[in-house]
Amino acid sequence: MAFEEIKENAEDLKQEVKNLIDANLRYYKLWGFKIVMKSTTMMLKLFLLAVMLTIVTVFFSIALALGIGYWLDNFAYGFLIVGLIYLILAILVYYVQDKIVEGPMLSRFSKIFLKKY
Repeated sequence: MAFEEIKENAEDLKQEVKNLIDANLRYYKLWGFKIVMKSTTMMLKLFLLAVMLTIVTVFFSIALALGIGYWLDNFAYGFLIVGLIYLILAILVYYVQDKIVEGPMLSRFSKIFLKKY
């Protein structure tokens, strides 16, 4: 009689462990889906924002170049000056890129991936 009870308890324990493993597996699949979706939507938002800012920058650059060209009575000089401004900005960004990009990106993704649930 005692052996039958132990056998039944062992089978119940086996079933409960299987249910626990299945529940954990479903949880981690859902958690992974959540992380992937947050990352994807954040990247899509950043991409759309970058596209819009690029369009705005192009139009402002053309307007600035034309304005400087009217002021100097030479459109080529206006576009050259705007080009030099962008070249100087590119050199500055190159030298401080780690501080601008790495810190904020690491911080944002750390909040998403390392959040305790």
